[in-house]
Amino acid sequence: PLENLGTLRAIAFDKTGTLTEGKPRLTDVVPAAGVDALDLLAVAVAVETRSDHPLAQAIVQEGGARLDGRVPPTVTAVSSITGRGVRATLDGDEVLIGSAALFDTTGGVDPAVQAAADQLNAAGRTIMVVKHGATFLGVLGVMDTPRAAAREAIAALAGVGIRRSVMLSGDHQLVADSIAREVGLTDAWGDLMPEDKVAAIEKLRAEEGKVAMVGDGVNDAPALAHATVGIAMGAAGSDVALETADIALMGDDLSKLPIVIGLSRKASGIIRQNLYLSLGMVAFLIPATILGFVGIGIAVIFHEGSTLVVVANALRLLAYRKRTAGPEVDR
Repeated sequence: PLENLGTLRAIAFDKTGTLTEGKPRLTDVVPAAGVDALDLLAVAVAVETRSDHPLAQAIVQEGGARLDGRVPPTVTAVSSITGRGVRATLDGDEVLIGSAALFDTTGGVDPAVQAAADQLNAAGRTIMVVKHGATFLGVLGVMDTPRAAAREAIAALAGVGIRRSVMLSGDHQLVADSIAREVGLTDAWGDLMPEDKVAAIEKLRAEEGKVAMVGDGVNDAPALAHATVGIAMGAAGSDVALETADIALMGDDLSKLPIVIGLSRKASGIIRQNLYLSLGMVAFLIPATILGFVGIGIAVIFHEGSTLVVVANALRLLAYRKRTAGPEVDR
């Protein structure tokens, strides 16, 4: 993996928790015509309370606070719809909360609600449409903030030879494009289901030859496994990450990525130097000794001396982080 990392030119990133903070917040509540905003929030909070998705937590925490003491209704039969949203039952009618794609098989989204969702998508929000029975209650907008170090890390990766940086996201393409522009990525692929990320990695491998995948090592395990090099961020304590990824960064600091790749490139260069030196010395000493130009004792000294030079040359890698990233990395 370390050798492959030093020769690849493309990296794919998971969005949530890798390029972003993974702590989304509720930013917009847009009720449909004739619907009270508190009614929309009450239904959403009631359903999302039963979900452990990061987006659900944002709605429960911030939406619940906006209810100002109002008790959400009781819902039953809550179930997740992979990659799309969640469904539940309220007062005998089905409640659906999720992306616009969730409603493709039920006649689509109400045009007015869809227009509001499109505006939120264009502003970089992840949207969740809420429907109770036959009535669309409105749309919620959630935003996950990009990591402060993301833009600097992407720029640093370009500086060590990464020519293509791609974000893989289940969010709407407009949301993916917005975040990609903010952090400086070359590509953003949105509207991806979990299994689509594996296909995306295979496509990148076909186009670039080698590709690294950076993710949290849990939800992205299949994509990590299919990449040339899988890199798990924040892998401390995660058995799944350690077992799936080829390289595990124990912290979630994106600034470590350029260091790892730069170190790999440097290591590959030193390996080549050492091979040329050691094989060149052998190629010189064998004929020189056979022909009598060098005594066996001198040949041994030269051979062992070249071994020490090889070791000393390799030890230069120990100073790489200090030269590249400064003393704060060592802490």
